[in-house]
Amino acid sequence: MDQSAGAGLGYKLYLVRMKKRQKVVVLSGAGISAESGIPTFRASDGLWENHRIEDVATPEAWLRNPVLVQDFYNQRRRQALTVQPNAGHKALVRLEAAYDVTVVTQNVDNLHERAGSSTVMHLHGELFKSRSTGNEALVYDIDGWELNMGDTCEEGTQLRPHIVWFGEAVPMMDVALEAADEADIMIVVGTSLNVYPAASLAFVVGERIPVYVVDPNKPVMQKRKNVTFIVEPATTGLTRLVDELLAKAQSDTSAAE
Repeated sequence: MDQSAGAGLGYKLYLVRMKKRQKVVVLSGAGISAESGIPTFRASDGLWENHRIEDVATPEAWLRNPVLVQDFYNQRRRQALTVQPNAGHKALVRLEAAYDVTVVTQNVDNLHERAGSSTVMHLHGELFKSRSTGNEALVYDIDGWELNMGDTCEEGTQLRPHIVWFGEAVPMMDVALEAADEADIMIVVGTSLNVYPAASLAFVVGERIPVYVVDPNKPVMQKRKNVTFIVEPATTGLTRLVDELLAKAQSDTSAAE
């Protein structure tokens, strides 16, 4: 592309930003992180990194053996620091050039943020944050990967991983539902749609709202109309979809001139 053509595209996208932009809500799951090298939440044998879910991801596990739980999440953080956002994460950042994009993720890693996404909601907590066991409103960033027994909040109580464990409420769910209700476009990527209540976001948008599902395994969306399946990994499927949506935004702007 010559410089004049590039400048023309930039001006078209500038015009898009100047008018009311369509809202895109993205529901992302473990599949997009797996393409960066983070293992999916649960393996075929039902274990998570060789641990039973009941031993590392429940309030009861924390009460029973907090040292094991702390070590488990320390290793998850250490591992997450070795990977990078992939083309799928970066495609969603590019989409912000012409759309109002909100990423609602089931993932606890920070790959969306590291890629540059402006608005990210974590339904199941954040791996690189801790919170007080005495006052859940006290949440802190973790510097590096390690959180240990004896690390306390400003009120003197032990810090735990800022993760929504099985059996706990999903505090961001209501906010995410509000975002989905306002969506003009819904993108579902890298999720089996088997984990509730998060999966319900894909079904609350109106029937007239286009839903794009990007996943090589094609999750089931029964009784849902206006769905386009892109049976590809996020790295290729999201890249292609974002290119198409950006081209559409440019075309709509040209038609309006």
